[in-house]
Formats: sequence, structure tokens, C-alpha cells
Amino acid sequence: MRSTRIALSAAMLGALALPVLSATTASAAPVAASALASSCSSLPPLPYEVHTKAVTIRSKATTKSTALGVLYRGHKFTVHKKSGNWLYITDKTTGVKGWVSGTYVYRDIRMCLD
Repeated sequence: MRSTRIALSAAMLGALALPVLSATTASAAPVAASALASSCSSLPPLPYEVHTKAVTIRSKATTKSTALGVLYRGHKFTVHKKSGNWLYITDKTTGVKGWVSGTYVYRDIRMCLD
């Protein structure tokens, strides 16, 4: 007799809780999606980052050119131009200007959903 009461109680709780949970998530999702869609496209592009421990700053856009310095993860830098897979940068920490490989330095992108 007791097990029947527990089963009925669990079934009743599940039946009562399910509409409350689904109504809460259903009403919150469209608001969040519409707020992100309107503001996402107006945001500036994400900054470039070093995605390895360090990358060599070179005098020319080739691996055989002279090394001018090292750009470490976390350093702030400015990208001035691109040539193929190479980026001409200025390291804001040291002031060194030169070329780094785009294989190790790139920017993440945002994906805006309509």
C-alpha cells in the first residue's frame, strides 16, 4: 500500500512540475535570442590573440627572415596589415614591429543568429 502512495506522489509531483519548468524556459529563450541578435551585429570585431605559448616576430613575412622579438600569449598587439597568412603587427608591450605567422595569431569570430 505504501509503495502505491509513493508512486502516485511522484507522478503527481512530476505532472505539476513539468508545466512550470517548460513555461519558464520557453518564455525566457525568445527574449534572450532576440536581444543577442540585435546587439551582436553592432559589436566591434574581437581582438587578435596569440593561440600558442609564443610566436616569433620577424623582419619579413617568411620563416627564414631575421627574428626581431617574441610575442607571448597575453601580449597586447595591433595588426596593421595582412599578407597571405602573415600579419604585420606592433607589440604594445615592447614596441617591436614585424611579421608574425597567422597560424599562431588569429582572431575569434562572433556568430550572430537571426
